[in-house]
Amino acid sequence: MGQLTIYKNNYMDSTVISNLFIDEYMKDANDAQLKVYLYLLRIISSNKTTSISDMADMFNHTEKDITKALAYWEKRHLLSLEYDDQKNIVGIHLEEPEDTQTEDIVPLAPVVAMMPKPISVDPGFGQAESAYINTSGKNGTVPSGSAARHDYSLDEVKAFRSKDSTCQLFFVTEQYLQKPLSSSDMNTILFLSEGLHFSDDLIDYLIQYCVDRGKRDFRYIEKVALNWAENGVTTPQQAEKFAHKYDKTIYSIMNALGKPNMPTPKEVEFITRWTTEYGFETDVIFEACERTVLATENHRFEYADKILSNWKNANVRHKTDIQKMDSLYQKKKNTAVFAKQPSNNKFNQFKQHDYDFDEIERAILSK
Repeated sequence: MGQLTIYKNNYMDSTVISNLFIDEYMKDANDAQLKVYLYLLRIISSNKTTSISDMADMFNHTEKDITKALAYWEKRHLLSLEYDDQKNIVGIHLEEPEDTQTEDIVPLAPVVAMMPKPISVDPGFGQAESAYINTSGKNGTVPSGSAARHDYSLDEVKAFRSKDSTCQLFFVTEQYLQKPLSSSDMNTILFLSEGLHFSDDLIDYLIQYCVDRGKRDFRYIEKVALNWAENGVTTPQQAEKFAHKYDKTIYSIMNALGKPNMPTPKEVEFITRWTTEYGFETDVIFEACERTVLATENHRFEYADKILSNWKNANVRHKTDIQKMDSLYQKKKNTAVFAKQPSNNKFNQFKQHDYDFDEIERAILSK
């Protein structure tokens, strides 16, 4: 078949789609995800409002399908979601697609040769970076709990870059992340400095801390920064002391329980108890985590704590001790099954004990 010629007639009503979206994002998205994203762009361009139910009705999908599509694009960093106290989606922020080859990235030269440079942003999609969609279904309504972070203008970012200390901070950050910074990245650093009042030294330590843990995404970096700010961290020394609580052991145990997020103080309390008060090595804790994940999807820390508490009371110290307990438990279980078998012995014609060891274990863990 021959080549197709595509003609564009003049018309005013149109929706702008980033070329980067077509080149990099569209190929991996399914039907529902594409429909939802393109429709959001349409809503933005027309200054209209929408809702989860509206989109579900329009595309003949379930509300769950729409929510999954929004979560997919949030994972791809093309939008961010806001929730109310009941965990309902109340706001959507469309983000600018990022790529190390696009024009909105300004490569930074070594500090000694650096001069302030203008930051260019894709004119076709730049406004979408701070675009807000109201999903309440009421025109002009801003939902409660909307993001408090300020989106800095290009002039503000330029002024920030003109400082010698900032140039060095940007350069060092690029070395840590091993990539040029985009305008969105610079905006985040400006928020850390001006919004959270982090010193350059603290921002430097923050970037290094996240990179050392394999996290190079600025969304993650910002979440760590907000956590530090909420806990009164103002210096690298305080950050180091605070971060010590969230060492690799804690994160590995979090992952073993199927929780890749940053630990809450309560979760850290559980893990600290297992490693210090109970004195378990990580291999024993991992065994408890594996059994917990197979047993339940809810209250996993409490469930694992019951297992480890029982093991502590049974003087378990190594995985071999657990194997002995399992072997003993299985032997008792088999004995109980054998005891249920009928006997013709007249001296055995009385009610036998009928123990359900599975039920006993569940009762123990539920206390």
